[in-house]
Amino acid sequence: MDLLRFATAGSVDDGKSTLIGRLLLDSKSIFEDQLASVEATSASKGYDYTDLALLTDGLRSEREQGITIDVAYRYFATPKRKFIIADTPGHVQYTRNMVTGASTADLGLVLVDARHGLTEQSRRHAVLLSLLRVPHLVLAVNKMDLVDYDQAVFERIVAEFTAFASKLNIPDLLVVPISALKGDNVVARSEAMGWYEGPSLMHHLEHVHIASDRELRDVRFPVQCVIRPKSDEHHDYRGYAGQVAGGVLKPGDEVMVLPSGMTSTVAGIDLFDEQLAEAYAPMSVVVRLTDDVDVSRGDMICRTKNMPTQTQDVDAMVCWMTTAPLRAGQKLAIKHTTRTARTIVKDVQYRLDVNTLHRDLGADQLGLNEIGRVQLRVTQPLLVDAYERNRTTGSFILIDEATGGTVGAGMINTGS
Repeated sequence: MDLLRFATAGSVDDGKSTLIGRLLLDSKSIFEDQLASVEATSASKGYDYTDLALLTDGLRSEREQGITIDVAYRYFATPKRKFIIADTPGHVQYTRNMVTGASTADLGLVLVDARHGLTEQSRRHAVLLSLLRVPHLVLAVNKMDLVDYDQAVFERIVAEFTAFASKLNIPDLLVVPISALKGDNVVARSEAMGWYEGPSLMHHLEHVHIASDRELRDVRFPVQCVIRPKSDEHHDYRGYAGQVAGGVLKPGDEVMVLPSGMTSTVAGIDLFDEQLAEAYAPMSVVVRLTDDVDVSRGDMICRTKNMPTQTQDVDAMVCWMTTAPLRAGQKLAIKHTTRTARTIVKDVQYRLDVNTLHRDLGADQLGLNEIGRVQLRVTQPLLVDAYERNRTTGSFILIDEATGGTVGAGMINTGS
């Protein structure tokens, strides 16, 4: 079975946590004692229904306020596919959490309340999912039971969102009317909405095609470490461990090691005690080469005629994640794939208003949760691709050298 990672987003109280609880419950991924505890808590609060949001809102402050604050990861499986859910918060002050949860997602699930329609926050989350190049988007119009399953309400929201999405880079969009509380169109088709002819949410999650989303054009293998066993049995073994970031690697392929530019041939690809015929993203493997070339952590193995860009000047969209603002002249550490270097902020070109897509060219800094276009100068060349081409080699994080904390996440616009 393959694995689908999807992130939920939307305004506060649109029902993200309830929807995930419904998916977990109806896919039979909840233990009996968990369900009993949630039912007891719901009854103690005087609810006449089971509050499924309690299954995902794990922090005490989340349960007290009835909102999601941190990114909650949940895992479940059906006979057709395995899933990892990132339940991301809706509040504007937790934009950084939403970016973190959606950065590795194959699909973004944006909820809107059928009573309120599109809000500023649901628009913002659609923009963020577009910026993060999440290839599939589902707009779930929730709480249809509170508008008497009115088709006109649903179609009005569809028209409004479709017009807004035309300004964004969203290659695949599905709009589904649901009721997370009652289970309508979540796992099974709803009899109350016979006018809806599309799939249920679960059916779409199980069948959405994600294999073609993998980057298979450009071979990119960032080296994480060198494997040199100390035993006499394997004293001649030298392998290079890492996670394939793009393309397909096979024994016999002619490759180049960057930044040295040395060439060799793939002698074999190992996964524990097994030798593989090929490796592709996102597999973690050990690659052996026929020649004893100098390879170390931070280097990249690629094809001789298909190389990433080597550059010390990085142009990127950056999401800033800490209270002290990002300014020109600031010095930080940058981690790109397996390579870490130091960088200085050359310029803040503009701040992006993620609600209106307006570019504030007068901005000279980025505050907490703000996104903008930034120019960086790095102390050593990075081996990069544009983020729109490869989400792994096109992204990086910025680190405060004094605290070691992650303070920014970047998406590279171009390779120069």
